[in-house]
Amino acid sequence: MQLSKSEYMMFLKHPAWLWLKKHAKDKLPPPDDNLQAMFDAGNTFESYAEQLFAGGVRLGFDNYQEYLSLPERTKQALAEGTKTIFQGRFEHEKLTFICDVLEVVGVRMVDLTEIKSSTTAKADHEYDLAFQVYVLEKCGWQVRNVAVVHVNNEYVRSGAIDPNKLCSKTDVSHAVRQRLSQTERDIQSALKVMSEPTMPNPSPARCRLGSLKEWLTIYKGLVDVEEGSIYELCRLDPSLIAVLEEEGITKLRDIHPDYVQKPAQKLQLEVVRSGKQIVQKDKIRSFLDGLEYPLYFFDYETLSSVVPYFDGMRPYGQYPFQYSLHVIDYHGATPRHMSYLHKHNSNPAESLSATLSKQIGPSGTILAWYMGFEKACNTTLGEMAPEYAEFFANINKRMQDLMFPFSKGWYVDAAFGGSASIKKVLPALVPSLSYKELDIQEGGAAQRLWMEAVLEGKRDDEKDSILAALDKYCELDTWAMVEIFNFLTQLVGENSIVGKPQQLALDW
Repeated sequence: MQLSKSEYMMFLKHPAWLWLKKHAKDKLPPPDDNLQAMFDAGNTFESYAEQLFAGGVRLGFDNYQEYLSLPERTKQALAEGTKTIFQGRFEHEKLTFICDVLEVVGVRMVDLTEIKSSTTAKADHEYDLAFQVYVLEKCGWQVRNVAVVHVNNEYVRSGAIDPNKLCSKTDVSHAVRQRLSQTERDIQSALKVMSEPTMPNPSPARCRLGSLKEWLTIYKGLVDVEEGSIYELCRLDPSLIAVLEEEGITKLRDIHPDYVQKPAQKLQLEVVRSGKQIVQKDKIRSFLDGLEYPLYFFDYETLSSVVPYFDGMRPYGQYPFQYSLHVIDYHGATPRHMSYLHKHNSNPAESLSATLSKQIGPSGTILAWYMGFEKACNTTLGEMAPEYAEFFANINKRMQDLMFPFSKGWYVDAAFGGSASIKKVLPALVPSLSYKELDIQEGGAAQRLWMEAVLEGKRDDEKDSILAALDKYCELDTWAMVEIFNFLTQLVGENSIVGKPQQLALDW
């Protein structure tokens, strides 16, 4: 039973993760469509990054038999004098890994490069490369330099993709060398874990390398976690879990406020403990009084990719391809709806901007949910379609964030789970509306499906149904804002009591 590089990284994230991979793989969820799309995007970037290494020979594998033969094929390629290999595999006793790029620079001396689709070299990459260096040196190779090739997010596409501008390279030789002694100890611990007959303690307190959110999903499939557990606390971290478990605290309602420091956590605990909402009507009323009719409820859906699709785009930039707009012209008016959805394999900036400029008038408040995102998109559109730059600058001056009453703690409900996401707020305030009835239920899927159907031609037989589903999804985002606005308006209406913030007495 071998320990691969990816399995070693599983161990570092949580020891039980590695054990499950080896002994109960069915307990681990398969990659979902959004995660698979990320893998595919990484592979696309890798194909450009490999062009930085002239004369490289790609080995790799397409099936299990080719995987098994890869170590011998790697040895053979090196013995034949190949100077640069992609996707070679090395083994030492129970350890194995597949390298991204290996360059022979002397007698039994190599440079090692990892290709990552992130925009910087990260600590995770150092752990990954330290494992590779350890195995290579056990195989009798001297590793001279270690580097990460990653995305240059300052690159702006102009014509054909230029790999030399798309990619950046960061030397991490010193950082990786500093990790080698700990890597050897961690490898021995990982080998021990995977050979044990029983799973190590699966507590989320043992999570490392930012793995808590993903591990909690796995953990809840292993352990019967009751509703209202400590794992529902917002902005949770493993160190706090360790403290709570040590104290024997299992329920959210039993966490004393002294255990937490983050305001959102304190507010969440307050409403859970009291069983009442926090309602600061005076602040909500002041917010609503500052809005000017007509009111525009506005939301974008965007495309984003590691390799820019069109000229003027950057890696991972957010570029609108769709919007929904509900308008209330005056107090008491029936909302009217307008929208745009780009349906062609072309840059949406010009046509979307032209349409929007005809639908948003020169006055009135423009409401978004987490307006920083929409404002950034407006700035981007103004740069890509300069004739509309003044229009978008005007829009940004008039924007207001409908999330504020919730993110600032003026209205807090236990059902929000400490979040101000519209996906959490809507079902608590307007239970008659739900994303669960839609074919597309979240932004990641909206982005992925539009790109696959419109830009990549992967879903020609589904394109019409996907576009229809996108229309419904984006429209619900802004209709949800209208309904939440109505809820807040009624909350502070003429028959409401407006006064100081509610004081909730907690009996500890």
